[in-house]
Amino acid sequence: MAKLIQKVSKKAGLSPGTPVFVGKKHAEEIKITAIDYNADIFDMKEIDRIEKCFPFKEKPTVTWINVDGLHEITVIEELGKYYGWHPLIVEDIVNTSQRTKTDIFDEYIFISLKMLAYNSEAKKLDVEQLSLVVGDNYVFTFQEKVGDIFDSVRNRIKNSKGKIRKMGADYLAYALLDSVVDNYFKVIENIGEEIEFLEEELVSNPMTGTLQRIHELKREMIFLRRSVWPLREIIGSLERDEVPLIKESTHIYLRDLYDHTIQVMDMIETFRDMISGMLDVYLSSISNKMNEIMKVLTIFAVIFIPLTFIAGIYGMNFNPEKSPLNMPELNWYFGYPFALGLMVTAGVGMLYYFKRKKWF
Repeated sequence: MAKLIQKVSKKAGLSPGTPVFVGKKHAEEIKITAIDYNADIFDMKEIDRIEKCFPFKEKPTVTWINVDGLHEITVIEELGKYYGWHPLIVEDIVNTSQRTKTDIFDEYIFISLKMLAYNSEAKKLDVEQLSLVVGDNYVFTFQEKVGDIFDSVRNRIKNSKGKIRKMGADYLAYALLDSVVDNYFKVIENIGEEIEFLEEELVSNPMTGTLQRIHELKREMIFLRRSVWPLREIIGSLERDEVPLIKESTHIYLRDLYDHTIQVMDMIETFRDMISGMLDVYLSSISNKMNEIMKVLTIFAVIFIPLTFIAGIYGMNFNPEKSPLNMPELNWYFGYPFALGLMVTAGVGMLYYFKRKKWF
């Protein structure tokens, strides 16, 4: 389950711009991959030394450098110093609890957001911090671990599909953001299937585990809303505002991406309302189930009350020899069968009455 509150206390008392890795270490060593391309050139390779990333700053081609692993702070600091990033940006990159945000500078744009995946087996959200630094001819992506959702973008660059090889770094940043938002649709669709399954379970046989899963889904939808809502504002500001690094030709694509984020938000709000309604249905189902149980118990109790009354009367020890009024039935030949018959008649009569009243 995605954590709504993460600890950042280790940064307390430090001066602003001091990079401190906040989060869980997912890889022993960082992995750096560089893709350098234009309309005619494509080159993809792994980088073993951070210094090999520096020449790409002055190249006329577009370069996408992906860094997997954020725990080696010195590597990110060196990149920040060479490419001229503000120390606060480096601090935000290594803080995996950073909220979704953007900072626009003259020479680069910083975007921090959540990259999500849905684990169908564990039925939970897998959350990863993703940071983008977009320059005039480069895009840096920083991820917590190896593996992402950008294979389709890599294939488009490699096979020169679409416009991506003819466009600049701003279009590459759009393509990466578009992949993140498209993956949100997949996550929400999986959650929607889980909601449908829980709805059927609520109607047929609600259990304690059902309530727990409803609360988990509610937390996940809150986390999704916290992730997507500011992303919508970020994309909207990049599309509306005059950002020098965003070319006019890319604005129409950002506008389309903005529409996608609105669709995601609409789906999230719809599912939130459905989950809230599921809580009411669960409580109503449990209440109805309890009422049915209490009704059955009440019927049995009402039936046995007169039977207990009869048994109590004939269990009294009054001597009939002392007085003819003292339980003359004790001397009857059929006294015991009469008492049993009276009990059976009383029980069957009440059952017949309850049935005619449709109480069960």
